[in-house]
Amino acid sequence: MSEEKLLVRRIKEGTVIDHIEAGKALTVLKVLNIDGSSGDIITVAMNVPSQKLKKKDIIKVEKKFLSPAETDKISLIAPQATINIIRDYAVVEKRDIKLPDSFIGIFKCPNPTCISNSDEPITSIILVIDKDKPLLRCKYCSRILTPDELIKP
Repeated sequence: MSEEKLLVRRIKEGTVIDHIEAGKALTVLKVLNIDGSSGDIITVAMNVPSQKLKKKDIIKVEKKFLSPAETDKISLIAPQATINIIRDYAVVEKRDIKLPDSFIGIFKCPNPTCISNSDEPITSIILVIDKDKPLLRCKYCSRILTPDELIKP
């Protein structure tokens, strides 16, 4: 058997997140609030060979079907990722990641004095002001943010 062949079993039903930048799979799971407590099988392959990225991570989550909104959550972490929805061992839907116009209640503003970090019942809203760079801004304190400031492994 070839050493290059990936030896991870296929899933019957669920989601495969492929082409994640090497080393970022655990951060993707964190943002999606997937921690294994549901009892479903989660397979994480890290630093596997990839023609497209040289090395990549792959996540397979059985019996979970990511919604388009959940797919958008990982756009700052893994912008080149693809989402494959699997039913009866076959890919029934393939999605590319796209950066949404805003992140509501997903990322916390890193400004400790921002009202969204107070005891007030306010949901954080991070606006995407430049999708190419990307560049973001907190709706409440207007702090300009980079993806690295929001994503803490």
